[in-house]
Amino acid sequence: MSKSISIFAGLLLLAAVPVRSQDATLVESEFGILANSVANLHAEGEDLWVGPYLNLTRDGGASWLVSQADSIGRDANRVFSLDIEGDVLWIGLGRSDRSSGESVQTAAGFLVSTDGGQSFEYRFPQLDGPNDETEEYGVNTLSALPVIVPQQSPPFDLDYDPVRDELWVAGWASGIRRSFDGGLTWNRVVLPPDDLDYIHPDSTYSFRVEPQRGGTGQLNHMGFGVLVDEAGTVWAGTPAGLNRSTDGGLSWRRFSHDGTPGSPPGNWVISIEEQPLPGRNAVWAATWNSGGGDTAQFGAVVTRDGGETFTPVLQGEKVYDFAFRGETVYVAGDGGLFISEDGGTTWRGIRDFRDRNRPERFVRPGASVFSVATTSDALWVGTEDGLLKSVDGGQTWLVSRVEVPTNPATPTEDVPRVDAFAYPNPFSPDIDRFVRFRYDLPAPGTVRIRVLDYGMSLVREWTDDRPPGLGESVWDGRDAGGSRLANGAYFYTVSGPGGFAATGKILVIE
Repeated sequence: MSKSISIFAGLLLLAAVPVRSQDATLVESEFGILANSVANLHAEGEDLWVGPYLNLTRDGGASWLVSQADSIGRDANRVFSLDIEGDVLWIGLGRSDRSSGESVQTAAGFLVSTDGGQSFEYRFPQLDGPNDETEEYGVNTLSALPVIVPQQSPPFDLDYDPVRDELWVAGWASGIRRSFDGGLTWNRVVLPPDDLDYIHPDSTYSFRVEPQRGGTGQLNHMGFGVLVDEAGTVWAGTPAGLNRSTDGGLSWRRFSHDGTPGSPPGNWVISIEEQPLPGRNAVWAATWNSGGGDTAQFGAVVTRDGGETFTPVLQGEKVYDFAFRGETVYVAGDGGLFISEDGGTTWRGIRDFRDRNRPERFVRPGASVFSVATTSDALWVGTEDGLLKSVDGGQTWLVSRVEVPTNPATPTEDVPRVDAFAYPNPFSPDIDRFVRFRYDLPAPGTVRIRVLDYGMSLVREWTDDRPPGLGESVWDGRDAGGSRLANGAYFYTVSGPGGFAATGKILVIE
């Protein structure tokens, strides 16, 4: 991602409607989870909440519920961040805005529930008014750039502090913000500018509160991660380092990569999580390779003493998320899932994920691991190719994907009644790696899949032995000689026991 951003001029284009209640009764999901790219996981007791569509399981994945909140899904809104404290749920919403011709991540507001997700109230995004051109910081009146449009201010992270009843949000161009009244109003949080490592409200300053855009502004005024730990210490992650406040967000100290062994591996802090431990909880942060000179790199860093010292770990790995079970640390990253059973001293990596009961179900090689969470008896892992569950510490897995039925109870234009289908379709071998053929067999036996070109010449054929019921076979987009097929339309046939036969068409696009 680029270090610089642009703030679009104009007024906030959201409907001027009052905060409203939304009937969001949790209902059974016909399709299980509703997206195979699982970027958000949050465990609360035995409950596991899953983004980007706010799924919930309370029985270890045997069944799935989905929220009916009308702000999720409508206008392509998705869950960008979530935090749960008992029955209180905060959901940060965002979407991809293509009105300018490019895809721009955009704020879409928040949902808050105080009854465990049965109903929600909506809150507007954490933005300024057009005249918010100054910010009071202690003895200072600082000039400030009003961030008044939702583009480039999605809520990448949030943390609800139930002790103080405060909500903290990391909103990229809108920086770090906090609400004292349940999201009805928002306050800017002033962090050090890029040329200072420490600020205090009793000192005099003249810097401008402004996210970087082009050649102006501050990288450290752009928010990507936020956490309030058990001691009330506030941690804020930006592209310029890890910021710490021990007085509720008034004074701040910034920690950044300086090439010494005890500094963070990189400066762009995209995730901050707390590891519950006896005594002082540990705080972990994912740092990306941005700034810090030639010695900066991807990795993670942990502090076990509230920020007095830091220990870099997993240097060279692009990290997204953390989860914990006692001393065991689970880390999600581009290179797979990483597990340390000794608090981060040694690590083992897992890159091959296959269903222990159905070997044909697997996560495609090279898929990123985006998120991780633990319930009392399970480890959950979100990837860009499905949701994983392990009850033996990562030794074996169960794979969950969107369970689109071949014969839905209520067929629609989007989900018709068919004997077999292929997904994704269109299929890009470079991006998707595999296309999956899904079918429902009346009896156990051998399934034969044939792929033909537009002239009906055979280009690939293979067989799989499958039990009765729903099954999947995969194809890598290559012909029998191992050559990648040209772009275009291809036909497939699926035949099996009991006279089962189905045909379809798939589009290959690079």
